[in-house]
Formats: sequence, structure tokens, C-alpha cells
Amino acid sequence: MTVQEARVRAEALRKVVNEHNRRYYVESSPVISDFEFDLLMEELLGIEKKFPELVDAASPTQRVGSDLSEGFVQVAHRYPMLSLGNTYSEGELREFDARIAKAFDEAYEYVCELKFDGASISLTYVDGTLQRAVTRGDGVQGDDVTANVRTIRSIPLQLHGDSFPKEVEVRGEILLPHSALESMNREREKQGKALFANPRNATAGTLKMLDSKEVARRGLDSFIYYMPGNDLPFASHYESLQAARSWGFKVSEHTQKCGDIGAVVDFIRHWDAARKRLPYDTDGVVIKVNSLAQQRALGFTAKTPRWAIAYKFKAEQALTKLLSVDYQVGRTGAITPVANLDPVKLAGTVVKRASLHNADQIALLDIHVGDMVYVEKGGEIIPKIVGVDASARTENLLPLQYIDVCPECATPLVRLEGEAKHFCPNENGCPPQIAGRIIHFASRKAMNIEGLGEETVELLYKNGLVKNAGDLFDLHKAQIARLERMGDKSAENILQGLENSKKVPFARVLFALGIRYVGETIAKKLADAFGSLDALQNATLEQLLAVDEIGEQIAKSALAFFGEEKNQLLLGKLREAGLCFTTEKQQLASSKLEGLTFAITGTMSRPRGELKQLIERHGGKVASAISGSTSYLLAGEKAGSKMQKAEALRVKVIGEAQLLELIAK
Repeated sequence: MTVQEARVRAEALRKVVNEHNRRYYVESSPVISDFEFDLLMEELLGIEKKFPELVDAASPTQRVGSDLSEGFVQVAHRYPMLSLGNTYSEGELREFDARIAKAFDEAYEYVCELKFDGASISLTYVDGTLQRAVTRGDGVQGDDVTANVRTIRSIPLQLHGDSFPKEVEVRGEILLPHSALESMNREREKQGKALFANPRNATAGTLKMLDSKEVARRGLDSFIYYMPGNDLPFASHYESLQAARSWGFKVSEHTQKCGDIGAVVDFIRHWDAARKRLPYDTDGVVIKVNSLAQQRALGFTAKTPRWAIAYKFKAEQALTKLLSVDYQVGRTGAITPVANLDPVKLAGTVVKRASLHNADQIALLDIHVGDMVYVEKGGEIIPKIVGVDASARTENLLPLQYIDVCPECATPLVRLEGEAKHFCPNENGCPPQIAGRIIHFASRKAMNIEGLGEETVELLYKNGLVKNAGDLFDLHKAQIARLERMGDKSAENILQGLENSKKVPFARVLFALGIRYVGETIAKKLADAFGSLDALQNATLEQLLAVDEIGEQIAKSALAFFGEEKNQLLLGKLREAGLCFTTEKQQLASSKLEGLTFAITGTMSRPRGELKQLIERHGGKVASAISGSTSYLLAGEKAGSKMQKAEALRVKVIGEAQLLELIAK
């Protein structure tokens, strides 16, 4: 076979295999046997092996994944992935309908869709070929997980037919069917690994795996539910979903048009009961105005579309006996009471433990050890106690008394003003706090150090090898290898993981430090605003408060952290180890807004996150509050209190058109 003959045959095989994949995984109506399908795949694999220059990223053979994937790159969304407004009541749903009715003198209808409990994804296709798959992230940007998404067989690598636009973006939910979760957990149980608590967490964790070959084994599935864009060749949302189905996407067969709010309520009531028979998790119904023209007229708030709302099903409950209460100490010293329960089946799993949150919640529920309690599981890893059956209480049961000393180090607990939880203040001598900070530092979302899971960190700490995160980089192979359950290979993996962590970007290093109130999003905002650890360490309270979303609590926490000598020593050790303490500046579109600081208020024609990105791409900064250093207040309709403050400080107020003029000058 010549190269040209191989090319022609490979292209023909890809079309045939893609068609059979669509029939099997999307339409659930295969027309050939598994054996016949395997023969086609084997022939295609043989050609690609013999002629590697013909291998195509969109080939169905690439769905097996690779074990050579590297870390994830963050990609900005072309259209922000906004959240939906939630409601749990029929009354609020009817209020939503009243607002829609008030906006139009013409007829309107809704589309009702099941709300899938998985991980949102944005898929971009160019000339019908999958180019990029990006997670929701913070709504403005997410992680590029294309290599992993290629392994999901219900997502087409090449669109079917020829009616699709040259470039199109579709959005949907990646999810894990119950059967796939059960299979994964059986395997993990055999291996002695912790079981996944629910399909949603397993889905999110699987999408972020660096080994796409393992992702391919896990049986992820998908449903498409939305197509963003202002120039789509459709008049309605429902029409766009039918087009997506014809292109080879999996669209829920239960999606339904509803002529009025009464039909919407009927749909919700039906699925509140019928969802228990579905092979995957769904936690509500999404209601959308069907007409795309009416969607555009309604527009968006800063965070949500005005033309859609999510009705959330009430979480399932079970009644069981409270046997005892344990108190856990977190890495920040926060105390969390956890109830031990008589095992009870709830939402498909057996529940033995439940959160009691804090002392106020215990007092509010008037809990006695031995009570019959109501347990609720609304997607949480640890379910929560939401009520007590007081009628079942016997006279000999005593009220639960909250502890007053740390269960680990016996230090008297404190409760700061405005805090719901009690804390152990012995942060330098309380073992769970010390180990917890190191565990957080090594975790996937922070430094992502392979081999340094919770058990391994605790083993290193108990054996006196590490007392803080900086000590990790002083470890030697022999020290690790001699520990229980370790060995040369485990030691090599850990040391390699530590070496790889030196490439982790500054924003994640900052998150890994475990500064109280500084989560992933805040760490990124601080890293972007100051650019380096040196600049951040030397920042004043006013400079910190000028950063978007940084309030006084966060700013004072950061100042306190950098002011402590032990933290300065830790940072010196991490700097010496070679960690990244500076941010790579993104390429700007222009410097037209350089030196200017903006604040934003009111409702605009586009989402606030998009305007913020626009300002930053042209060199400007966006602050969450107005101060004397604010250059402009960008104001839309229904401007709030920032308008009065701008007038008092004599800050110039502009609209979107004037912002565009500043950029165009």
C-alpha cells in the first residue's frame, strides 16, 4: 500500500468508525456488532502505525488517550461561562415568569432541561474538528483539557454532516454514570484507595488527571445544553439543540418545550420523582426562554443570564440515630464537629458520618447524643444533619456540650469575633495544623506534588523529616525510602514531583502558602495585581484593598502572614529551593489604558467580567472599590452606591461607549 492509498483508506475508515461511534454512544442504536467494529478499528490502527505521518488528532484511534500529558494551560473564554440563578420554590419560579411576561408584549415559551450534576465544559470546533475543550474555571477562564475530552466517546472529534458553521462553540456537562462510578469504586476498594464520594467529584477529578489514558478507562459521558454566540443561524434555543444533535452531539432526550409556566411546573414535578430512575445524577431543572431574540433582549446581569433560571430539587433526607461526635482540627486550626451515625442509605450511598458545622448549629438544633436525626445529602462529600426528631427523644439523653480545648493538643479553644467556628490557636505546636498546611501545599490544586498525598505527608511529619513545606525540598532519597510502605521507586517519584513543582506558576504557589482567606481565585488576583512575591510582601493595606475583590479581612490576613518571622523564614527556604515567585505578564493588546484604574457599577450590555478583561488587555486595572486613586467609574443602568462615592471623590463617570473611545484613541 502506498502512502496515498493509505491516506485514502484511513480517511474512509475514520468516517465509518466515527459514524458507528455516534450511533453507539450518542444514539444508542448500533448497526454492527462489537466484533465488526473492532476489525475496522484494528485496520485503522494498523495503517496509522505503518504510516505515522497520517496520524490525525481527530482520528477515533486517539480516544485511548496518552500517559504523556503535561499540566493544564489556562485559556480565556470567548464568552464568559456565567452561573445560573437558583430557586427551590414554585413561588420564586412564578416570579421569574412574571418578570419575563413584563418584558414582552409578545408570546414567549420555555425550554426545560434536566440539570446534570457533573462538570461544565466548553467545546470549540473549527471546520467541524474539535480544536479545544476548556473547563468552566472561574467563568472568565478555565483549564484546557482537550487531551482528556478527546477520550470521551459521546463527544465527536469530527462533526457529522455539513450544516455546521465554520467555527462553533458548544457547551455541556461532562458526567459519570452511576455504573461507571460503581465500577471505579470497586477497583479502588481492591487497591485500598479512598472511594469517590459522588459522581460529580469523580468527574471533576478525572477531567484534571494528567494521564489521559486513565481518563479513557473511566467511562465519562456528556450532554450538550447550550450554544453561545450572537450570530447563530437559529431562531430558538431548542432549534440549536436539535442542530447539535444532528452534528453528532449527545443532547438529552428529556429536553422539552413548555408553552407556559404551568407546563414548566408539571415538568419539574414529574422529574422530581422520575429522576431516581435515571442512570446518572441530576439535581434540578434548568428553565430557559426559547427565543434567541428574546434572550438577547433580556440580556445578562453581572453574574447570570436574565433569561434562564435553575430550579433545584430538594435534597434527599434520611432519619437515623446519632451515636457520638468527633472533633476534627483543620490546617487553619478550625474545629469541625462530625457526627457518627447508625449507618443509613441515602441518595444511593450508605452514610455513617455527617457534618454538624459549628457550636451555633448544634445549639440551634438542640442536639442530644442518642437523638434520632434527619440527615441530608445535597451533593456534599460529608452529609449534614438538618433536624432532630424530638418526639423520639428519651429522658435520659443529655444535650451535646461543645468542647473547650483542642482534641489534639489540649490548647484552650478561641472564637474570633464574626467567626462561626472555634479555633485552636496553637498553630506551631498542633500536629494536625502543621501536617495540614504541608498537605495543602502539596495538594493537586496547589503545588501538585506527585506522591505526596495525605498519608505520606503525615508519615514524613511523624518521623520528624518535615516540620513545614520548606523542609520537603531538603529530603533525600534514603530518608524517604526507609519509611514504612516506601521504597526506592516511591522516593524517586516524590523527589521528581518536588522538582516538577518548581515550574508551578506564582498564583498557585501563593495559594499553596495557605494564607487564611486566600483561596485559588484571590491568589490569582493578588499574583496578577502585584506580579511578584517581593511586591506583594511590601504592599500596604491601601494597595491591597485596591485589588479587585480584596476586602479588609483578606488584606489584613495577608499583612499578618507576611509580617510573621516564621513565615519569612519559610518563604526564604522556598525561594532558595527555586519556586516561582513572579508572574509571567500576558501579552497586552495595547497600552492605551496603562496607568488608569477603573471601577465598574450598574448593568451593562455585556458581562462585567468581559469588560474587566477588555480593560486589562489594554493595560488598565480594575478595582472592586472606589478610592482617590480611581481614574474612571464605568457605569451602566441602575448604578449603585459607587456613583455617589464617585461624585464625592470627583471621579469621572463614563459609559461603555466612552471606554471604547479611550481604547480607540
